[in-house]
Amino acid sequence: MFLENRNKTHNSVLNYLLGFFIIAVFYMLGQIPLAIAVVVKTLSSGKSMPTNEEEIMKIFSPNTTLFLMLLIFVSTMIGIVLVVKYLHKLKMIDITTSRDKVDWQRIFFSFSIWSSFTVLSTLAFYFSSPESFVLNFKLVPFLILLLISFTLLPIQTSAEEYIFRGYLMQGLGLLAKNRWFPLVTTSLMFGLMHILNPEVQKMGYIIMVYYIGTGFFLGIITLMDDGMELALGFHAANNITAALLVSSDWSALKTESIFKDISTPSVGFEVLAPVIIIFPILLIIFSKKYKWTNWKEKLTGKIVLHKPEITQNSESHE
Repeated sequence: MFLENRNKTHNSVLNYLLGFFIIAVFYMLGQIPLAIAVVVKTLSSGKSMPTNEEEIMKIFSPNTTLFLMLLIFVSTMIGIVLVVKYLHKLKMIDITTSRDKVDWQRIFFSFSIWSSFTVLSTLAFYFSSPESFVLNFKLVPFLILLLISFTLLPIQTSAEEYIFRGYLMQGLGLLAKNRWFPLVTTSLMFGLMHILNPEVQKMGYIIMVYYIGTGFFLGIITLMDDGMELALGFHAANNITAALLVSSDWSALKTESIFKDISTPSVGFEVLAPVIIIFPILLIIFSKKYKWTNWKEKLTGKIVLHKPEITQNSESHE
């Protein structure tokens, strides 16, 4: 099982705490290129240093800003790999899936089903209220965005999934020895991670229902499927399609997208619909396709920790 079969010699709670700290350090190191670029650009232009994130976002073109921000997650992913390999003495597949190898078909299926839904729903919104959108398409900037989206955005989404649905979920499972605690805790943490997003400031805290609900959805499909593949595909599809299709002046992700949303931000049923309608439908689709059973045990049951493996060299001799 995904939360049970990776508890080996180097997987103590203290090691997970140390590992999380190291990953956080790599996250901060990843901000150095952006900081250097901001300083150089500001000094060369003779302007005063920016004092907030909104001012930083205006210094460079959207593509350059996106590129520099995504480097943060490249550094974070390096930190995750190093922690898993050298601190926990594991392979990346150990925190990815309970299967012998990564199931890329699962990733592509999840990616395709969510990207298709996002494209269709975006077109539906556009044709139902075209006054809320303007065409923002510019060929060269869009092609650059396309390159960034399919190279660096999957690293960003994968880093977040490996932290929440992989590393933290297994670490918290080791601590609590049950499944519901890591599911609830990582879902809340994932949602609260977005609390400083501009969307929250514009729409209010009700939008946190969507972010936390998304965290629960990703956690549920990870536990039910005994691996992160479906979550990896979904998260990548969500961010890539969001970057390519629609951006706005008040969103966290400002890109050279095809459309720009010029409507006044407001909270409507479309914010709650994914959590109460779309995600449950996706759970049904995934459960039918992958024949999920025993929901209660997989989502709330106890975790039976495996004893550390004993090698021939580590056996004691009398």
